[in-house]
Amino acid sequence: MNGKWHDLVDQDCSCGKEHRSDVEEIVIEPGALKRLPDLVKKCGGSKVFVICDQTTLRVAGDQVLSYLKDAGIDYRCHVFGSKKPKADSRAIGEVVLNYDPSCDLILGVGTGTICDLGKVLANLVGAKYIMVATAPSMDGFASGTSSMVLHGTKTTIDSCTPTAILADIEILCRAPQELIQAGFGDIIAKYVSICEWRISHVITGEYYCEQVASLIRHAVLECVENSAGIRNRDPKGIEVLFESLVLSGIAMSLAGLSRPASGIEHYFSHIWDMRAIEFKTEADLHGIQCGVGTVLAIGIYDLIKQETPDRQRALGSVETFNVTDWNEHLRQFLGSSAEGLIKKELKEGKYDKDKHGLRLERILQNWSQIQDIINTELPEKGEVLQILDGLQLPRDPREIGIPPDVVKDTFLATKDIRDKYVASRLAWDLGILEDIAQKFY
Repeated sequence: MNGKWHDLVDQDCSCGKEHRSDVEEIVIEPGALKRLPDLVKKCGGSKVFVICDQTTLRVAGDQVLSYLKDAGIDYRCHVFGSKKPKADSRAIGEVVLNYDPSCDLILGVGTGTICDLGKVLANLVGAKYIMVATAPSMDGFASGTSSMVLHGTKTTIDSCTPTAILADIEILCRAPQELIQAGFGDIIAKYVSICEWRISHVITGEYYCEQVASLIRHAVLECVENSAGIRNRDPKGIEVLFESLVLSGIAMSLAGLSRPASGIEHYFSHIWDMRAIEFKTEADLHGIQCGVGTVLAIGIYDLIKQETPDRQRALGSVETFNVTDWNEHLRQFLGSSAEGLIKKELKEGKYDKDKHGLRLERILQNWSQIQDIINTELPEKGEVLQILDGLQLPRDPREIGIPPDVVKDTFLATKDIRDKYVASRLAWDLGILEDIAQKFY
């Protein structure tokens, strides 16, 4: 596996945290499906509950069931009726209602949605989970959380970490090009996530681990260096991409939070997904949206780092900020899903003036360090555009149907998605949020 993540598990780390990951086995090789029966037995499974959709049943599910049958392993299989099921409360209810309680192991065949639903189910019933990947399309394979749409809001919930992950390189190489592009977009986004993790550590005192951050940097570098092979579906390139995606999930488990793998670029994607659900419009694949969000984020930081912090400007901006007016704008922009964000803010207090004052002092005291972090962690925008062009990935929101006015409002709303310190919150603290939005869009 890419990097020495296993060296961090259960070892003393300078960050002060005891790192752990519940992933016990990772198989990434040509013909890997043949090893599935032995893997099931190794995980203690005697009767397997298989979940897939109509597409992944055809791609790998039929082979999975055949291997289980030939090995004498009993199983039950639930196939979602939709070719593209959504990770929402309805899908959770469907898989729970169809679950056979005599099964002692869950096996997901697919990628993002199937992976997330399988982790939720395994967590609910207390069973071990094996994930059989069919595409290198996202970074959640090895994480202990699931991305779900609940009450119209894109939410990350605690679920469970797979005990084992199996990926047949031959199958991954045949994945649709847009899924490979999505996986690469999810990886390129890590430039921003590590940058913002470090900035938050300086400003808010949020926990940070350099060892985990280094794993992610290595994963990004490996993918960039093998981008031609990934574009051409070379087995080596696809293997590097999938390993990097798995490593991203492991990094989240090691850190105990999603920081190593997501920042404002993911929030752009989350908001576009929420609007698609609310207003019945189309959204692109998460990783492709994250790639576009990465370009936007680098542009935003290019503007922020040129600023000279001004205490009076920042305090005056916060003094005139009207939460009631802002919440009404959120309702117009996001519809009913805004209510969840507004309710969370009552608990999080991101707009509390006293808390802002404390953050502002840290910003003023450490501005040169913050600028250094931005310059060190983020590549030049042109470099990222060239990398995305090489894989024929969209680079501008308009290419995926997002007009400039929506992009502007999305940027303003990213500060409300989670209690996570990202570029829009830094701009708000500095009193330049609207200025940045106007300049950039």
